[in-house]
Amino acid sequence: MAQLVVVIAFAVSAYASDLAVLQNGSTIKHQHREVIGNVTRLYTSSTNEEYVDIPTSQIDHFESDLAPVARSSAENISNIDLAVSHASDQTQLDPDLIASVIHAESGFNPHAVSRKGAQGLMQLMPQTASTLGVTNPFDPTANVEGGSKYLRELLDRYNSNLVKALAAYNAGPQRVEQYNGVPPYRETQAYVARIVRDFNRKKLAEQKTAKMAAHRSAVKTLTKPASTVSVTSAEISSTTHP
Repeated sequence: MAQLVVVIAFAVSAYASDLAVLQNGSTIKHQHREVIGNVTRLYTSSTNEEYVDIPTSQIDHFESDLAPVARSSAENISNIDLAVSHASDQTQLDPDLIASVIHAESGFNPHAVSRKGAQGLMQLMPQTASTLGVTNPFDPTANVEGGSKYLRELLDRYNSNLVKALAAYNAGPQRVEQYNGVPPYRETQAYVARIVRDFNRKKLAEQKTAKMAAHRSAVKTLTKPASTVSVTSAEISSTTHP
């Protein structure tokens, strides 16, 4: 019976969520872990396919994850929308651009962790997050504000050249400067193209919606009773033929 209890206890600890608390104050949620040399491998899913390697010296301690059950998808989306809106106000970046970067980086998963250690919605590396003052990269508001601030810095650095700024966000400014543009990395080239395509799609959809709204407004005005219409021929021409 004692042996059975040990087996069950191991199974529970292996699949329960724990938090690795780093020296910089950030945390990484994981299912189980193992030490490999000077590195601690944190498995972020119940399988061994998704993990992040952290130098053991950077880990302060581990603790149980006592957070409540994950919020509903609708609530998560609402929180992300608010985070994007806040970051847009703070950095003067188009909210659609911020959303496109989040889409490419994490697929809107606030708990995403890459194999290289990038964390959260805008996939901030621990060192970058620390530099930006982001203590909890898994907090949507803090992560998006930090990532947007970094993107704004890159846009200013490259004189508002969005392509270079996105390439630097993905591959690092040193690579962009080394190649004087998008580096010849398939991942980076695909990353930049994906974001630009997604952003342009949103802008084109907005323009189409605006044109349709303007057209409906013009038609509504021109079909009012004659006694209420007070526009000149020139104004009608200008309205119906943008």
